[in-house]
Amino acid sequence: MNADWTLVLLGWLGLAAGMGALWLWQRRSGDAGIVDVGWSAGLGVMALLYLAGQPGWWGRRLLVAALVCLWAFRLAGYLLRDRIGKEQEDRRYARLRRQWGERAQLYFFFLFQVQAVLDVLLSLAFLPAMSDPRPGFGWRAAAGVAIWVVAIGGESIADRQLERFRSDPANRGKVCQQGLWRYSRHPNYFFEWVHWWAYVALGFGLPGFWLTLLGPALMLFFLLKVTGVPPAEASSLESRGEAYREYQRTTNKFFPGPRKEP
Repeated sequence: MNADWTLVLLGWLGLAAGMGALWLWQRRSGDAGIVDVGWSAGLGVMALLYLAGQPGWWGRRLLVAALVCLWAFRLAGYLLRDRIGKEQEDRRYARLRRQWGERAQLYFFFLFQVQAVLDVLLSLAFLPAMSDPRPGFGWRAAAGVAIWVVAIGGESIADRQLERFRSDPANRGKVCQQGLWRYSRHPNYFFEWVHWWAYVALGFGLPGFWLTLLGPALMLFFLLKVTGVPPAEASSLESRGEAYREYQRTTNKFFPGPRKEP
C-alpha cells in the first residue's frame, strides 16, 4: 500500500492538540461531553488530511473523504446540539466525575487523548481505498456508497425518532419504543457500526485491506463493551428504572430483531 504515513503522524499530533484544547474547555465549563463532539469531528479532519496528501487517485480520495466528512460532521453537529449547553452534564461523564473525585481532571485529560489515538486508528480504515493509484470507481465504490447510504439513513432516522420522543413533555420518564427503537435498544449505535463496513467494501482486495477491518472491529468493541451501550444502559436504568428493565427484557440490545415476550 503506497500510503504517506507521515500524514498519519501529523494527524495524530493535530488531534492530540485539539483534544487538549477541548479538555481545557471542559475544565472551565464542567461539561466533558464535548469529547464526543471532538471524537467524531476528528475523523472528518483525518479524512481531509488524507484527501490533501495521500498519493492515491484523486477521485477515490475525494469520494472517501466526502463519505467520512458527511458522516462525521453530521454526528458532531447532532452531539453538539443534543449534549452541549444543557443545564446538566451528560450522566456518563457526571458519574465518572464523581467516581474519580480529586483526580477527575487528570483522568479526563487521558480520556480525551485516548479519543485522539482512537481517531487515528479508525482512520487507517480509509487508507487502502484512498492510497490506491488506479483511476476509476467500479463495484467497490458502488457497494461502499450503498452501505453508507443505508447506515447514515438508519442512524439519522433513529436520532430523529429519539429527539421527537424526548421533545414531547408527555414522554418524560418513559422509554422510547417507537420506530427503530422498537427493534433495538440502540439502533443509532447499530447503524453507526454498519457505517464502517462502507470502507471495508471500498478497500476490499486492495493492498492493506486488513486495515479496513479495524473500523468495524474497534467500533463493535467500544460500542458494546466500553463507551457506548454500557454507560447508556446504566444511565437509562438510573433515570427510568423498572420501565427500562422491561425494555431490556423485550428488546434486542444491539442487533435489530423481533421483540420478545415479556
